Amino acid sequence: MKILNRYILKSFLTPFLATFFIILFVLIMQALWLQFDKIAGKGISLVIILKFLGYMALMMVPTALPIAILLSSIMALGSMAENYEFAAVKSAGISLQRFIRPLVVLMFVLSFANFLFLNYVFPYASLKSKNLIYNMKMKEPGLALIPGTFNTEIPNFSIKFDEKYGEDENLLKNVLIYDLKSNNVNNKVITAKRGEIVSEEGSRYLTLVLEDGYYAEDLVTTKTSGSKRKRAPFTKAHFDKYEVNIDVSTIGDFDPDDVKYKTGKEMLSLKQLDFYIDSLQNPYHEFVLNRADRVFKALKANRLVPDTVKGGVLSPDLFENFDDKNKLMVADNAYIAAKGNVDNLKSFKETLKDKQKIINGYSVEFHKRIAFSIACLVLFFVGTPLGSIIRKGGFGLPMIMAIVIFVIYFFISTLGKNMAESNKVSPFFGGWLATFVLLPFGILLMIRATKDKGIFNVDAFLQPFINFFNKIFKLEKNNSV
Repeated sequence: MKILNRYILKSFLTPFLATFFIILFVLIMQALWLQFDKIAGKGISLVIILKFLGYMALMMVPTALPIAILLSSIMALGSMAENYEFAAVKSAGISLQRFIRPLVVLMFVLSFANFLFLNYVFPYASLKSKNLIYNMKMKEPGLALIPGTFNTEIPNFSIKFDEKYGEDENLLKNVLIYDLKSNNVNNKVITAKRGEIVSEEGSRYLTLVLEDGYYAEDLVTTKTSGSKRKRAPFTKAHFDKYEVNIDVSTIGDFDPDDVKYKTGKEMLSLKQLDFYIDSLQNPYHEFVLNRADRVFKALKANRLVPDTVKGGVLSPDLFENFDDKNKLMVADNAYIAAKGNVDNLKSFKETLKDKQKIINGYSVEFHKRIAFSIACLVLFFVGTPLGSIIRKGGFGLPMIMAIVIFVIYFFISTLGKNMAESNKVSPFFGGWLATFVLLPFGILLMIRATKDKGIFNVDAFLQPFINFFNKIFKLEKNNSV
């Protein structure tokens, strides 16, 4: 039995190691391709690029591991079934469950290793990779500017533009700049139809050369009060060409171990995720209670008291208690109050959704980390019986089936994440949805593989239809006779 255990482990580990490193290499190349435009031709040293690839490799290990397990389990068991080795083992009275027992133990070890990677290595690598991206932006400050959004990473400025184009992507279209040097107040606004990024390697300044635009500024000081601010002078001028020098020496100047910086979900361990979930819950509940109290007071429900008017009987129809002049006033006031309350409730609803989405995002990430660790075990129980059923080894059919199954798993996982973040399902259900779907499928495959049955019995499915049509044709034949 020990020889059999060694053989099954060797038969599995050989394709597993090969497929793991191949898949890891493909994932790293994909990540490099996505960042290629930010790296190529920017003067970034080879050492920084290799460090970036190293951190990306560490981040991709938890993804490559389940795919490699799924593919290698299909390949190993499929090859054994194809060479009748599995049939020989069954003829010796060894069941499928007993045959794959050493692999099950190995899967528990790999699942635990994947959990450790997701809990410790993945957040560290994610943090370090973002640190390197900041360093790249420091090397080439133009990388910090992203089209279509307000760029606030550059100190004292908020910059937005529609498009970045040109051979070096240093030309800008429809530029809008807010100068926030004065206590983060946008006293100075600059707009231009065109712009160009000009920077020199090692320089602490980034120069924006703007063309055909306007320059507007409020001439106020920090001592200008609110009443005088309205009467303060204002200047506006058109320019054909204008240069803005921006100090970029502080870009990337941060402590990567600072807790304030580690706010991204992917940069936190499970313990930190749990801490953030708890810390966000109390402000969320306080926000809900405060808004509920504001709505309660806005509706003047706190002023509702039993009727203390003595004498006279009020009509159930409220309008009948007022004359024509007051009826119009009551209707107008009621309409204004109702419209204001509805608008407040709509804005409250959107704000509530945004706050709940943030909390759900952390909660889904917490459950998804654990579920993705168990994915090694789940996908193994899908791939192992599938390999013994299809009886095909090699990289052909097993590769196609593994890709299809993992794409389905990834699609369901993403669907659950999006549904949980939009508060349609609970974060627990959203994080574990892919596992809940594939685990019964794996158990079903294991039962059918143990009984030497195929994935799907076509004859059993078609037989009722065949019998139905045979009866119809038989009745028609008898009627014609």
